Amino acid sequence: MPTPLTPLTDMALDAILALQLTVAWAGEGRCAPPRLKWWETDLIDEEGGGDLFKRLLPRTHAWASLEAVREAARRVDEKARGKMAHPDRMRTIFFLGFETDEQVGDRLAALKREGRTPAEALSFPLPLTATFYTAALVDALRGLAEGEASFEVVPGGRQLKGARPEAPEALVRRLAGALVPVAAQYPLPFFRLEG
Repeated sequence: MPTPLTPLTDMALDAILALQLTVAWAGEGRCAPPRLKWWETDLIDEEGGGDLFKRLLPRTHAWASLEAVREAARRVDEKARGKMAHPDRMRTIFFLGFETDEQVGDRLAALKREGRTPAEALSFPLPLTATFYTAALVDALRGLAEGEASFEVVPGGRQLKGARPEAPEALVRRLAGALVPVAAQYPLPFFRLEG
């Protein structure tokens, strides 16, 4: 029987959330101008879905927009994993295992209740503003992953090489680094679990 996961620190959970939300924001494709076009959403920008969230949820609209685009990204990730053998034995940016994902979701809910803005609460690798530069995202992801991520392109994704980091926040940094080079579709960087 597997041992229960040790609860992660708020700092670790915040690092995971900052990267997940950055990737989710960067992947939007319906905004003007479009960013990476990995998911068909426009949930953040004030001229698009962000305006709706601002009118519906004046106090938590920024969090609600980010949470919604994170969910869109998670679904694209889940669909891509579903095409692979043993999708539950993979770890991706948006699928870290049930217990870890549950802790990340709980932390997001707690941050929404605190009353701070996402920019005040989290250290994003780059500002989530209307102006998007692919080169800035690439530089930020390479910096977090401490250089080029080593991976093998396999049918359906990018399988990372080397040992899988034990710490979930380090795992997400490595996975985010494997988004480089940027692809036309979400490239599904993943580690496969042993066994």
